[in-house]
Amino acid sequence: MKNILCFIFLLTINFSLIAQDQNSSVSSVINSIIEIDDSERTKKVAGQDLFSSVVIRKFYSDRTFFPAWSDGDILPELAYEMRYEIKQVQFDGLNPQDYHLRAIDELFDKYEQSKKGIAEFSVYDFASLDILLSDAYIIISSHLYLGKIDPENLKSSWDIQRSAPELMIDQRLHQALLQQSIRKSLEELYPSFQVYKKMRDALRFLYDDLARWESEKSNNWKKLKIDKSVKVGDSYNQLDEVKDRLKFWGFLSKEDLESGKQYDSLLVPAITKLQIRHGMEPDGVIGQGTIHALNQSPLDLIETARVNMERFRWLPRDVKDQEVILVNTANFQLDYISKRDTVLSSKVIVGKSYHATPQFSAEMSYMVFSPTWTIPNSITRNEIIPAVKKDIGYLRSKNMKILTSDGKEVDPQSIDWQKANGKNFPYMVRQEPGDQNSLGLVKFMFPNKHSVYIHDTPARSLFAREDRALSHGCIRIQRPFDFAKVLLKHDSSWTDDKIKESMKKSKEVIVKLDRKIPVVILYMTFWADSRGNNFFRKDIYDRDNEILEALKQTRGKKSGV
Repeated sequence: MKNILCFIFLLTINFSLIAQDQNSSVSSVINSIIEIDDSERTKKVAGQDLFSSVVIRKFYSDRTFFPAWSDGDILPELAYEMRYEIKQVQFDGLNPQDYHLRAIDELFDKYEQSKKGIAEFSVYDFASLDILLSDAYIIISSHLYLGKIDPENLKSSWDIQRSAPELMIDQRLHQALLQQSIRKSLEELYPSFQVYKKMRDALRFLYDDLARWESEKSNNWKKLKIDKSVKVGDSYNQLDEVKDRLKFWGFLSKEDLESGKQYDSLLVPAITKLQIRHGMEPDGVIGQGTIHALNQSPLDLIETARVNMERFRWLPRDVKDQEVILVNTANFQLDYISKRDTVLSSKVIVGKSYHATPQFSAEMSYMVFSPTWTIPNSITRNEIIPAVKKDIGYLRSKNMKILTSDGKEVDPQSIDWQKANGKNFPYMVRQEPGDQNSLGLVKFMFPNKHSVYIHDTPARSLFAREDRALSHGCIRIQRPFDFAKVLLKHDSSWTDDKIKESMKKSKEVIVKLDRKIPVVILYMTFWADSRGNNFFRKDIYDRDNEILEALKQTRGKKSGV
């Protein structure tokens, strides 16, 4: 009996030594790969270029190159979990193949075959898989936190500054392994805006729609066209195709489907649902905008969602618990948010395509009631001077004054307007406060290099339009009084009457706010709400495609990782 116990004890020690020796062998291989110092060639593992260099070296050197995802003998559940999380980045709008998925899958398959005695899973295979999983975690973490694309490399300007402290991904990975919490550690890197997770859920469903679209062979949808708007009672040759697409998106049930070319009132609720999803006036009229929305396939919507999830990853992370003013130029809307609650929403008018409102962030610090407007040189040159040449009374009718550079008023009659042009015009044109002032009765100031601000407008009828890309770049707000009221809520002396009185003065009234409020002007053509509704907007400034093409590029490395 004593001999048997001794044998078992020795056998246990031998197995332990074998396991330690296996681990040591894997560590040696990891060390030999990671410590290669050759600046002229990228480290390759299982045919894959490693994307991280600084971080992965620090991660493994801190653990004396001990394997992270196995004991050199078996692959634990955590390794399978990491592979699963690589596949899940599809729902963040990222491409799982950017993170070694193909090579990782091949190694997992080889491991599974080795357990059946079909193949041999070598020490080098353990080391390779370990490094690839770690490299994938590092780059996914970087992309979730900062975005895959550096917005500074884009043609379209992105000037939204963010404070991004050093991520310390190596330490995060150590902690995730210790706590067996890969999913939780990656979720912590999501943008701070709650809407991101809703967008992620929406994208998951869109991929389900794509699979259904392909299985039902609906992807042969031909482009719908119209020559004129289709109203209830009108005939439309492609109405059956319209019904099929409304049915596909769940806006129309089978019971509502009847063949025919006449547009009847039973179809209107389905059309209005589609119009709401795409930001149109839900009038039930099938116009060019509705046809454009109907032509969007699940793949088109997935690509739009991917672009916007990337944009969200570029946003500041420090605004979730404070006041913030968000202006989505693609949605023509301003939202004032306090402690995650939307306190006020308002329609806005933004820049025309050739005067596109830029994407940037700044801090609102004051407002001006009864503002004057010093007209920019470009508008003076292109609009004011030609108008005055036709009618000298134009200036008086618009309550405008001519001033020298030092602010002295000049009699318009003393100027030879026929010789005036934008290049040699030495004066400023200023519009005085009043109902006709192009800035309306109040402007909201957040100093920035783009000279963009939010202001009222006398052209109230323009807010009824669907496409409100109509300004020279500044943002016109439909609810200026309500906006002023909510910004001044800290001061009880600013009653409704006092605000209204200040908006009707003959001279400017400058009011400094008691705090600086972040203003983020962004461009979102997709988002989802807490009820699971998806919203898409037209890419009015043609900014989406550049981001989409960059997302499609197979690359993963970010500077300093």
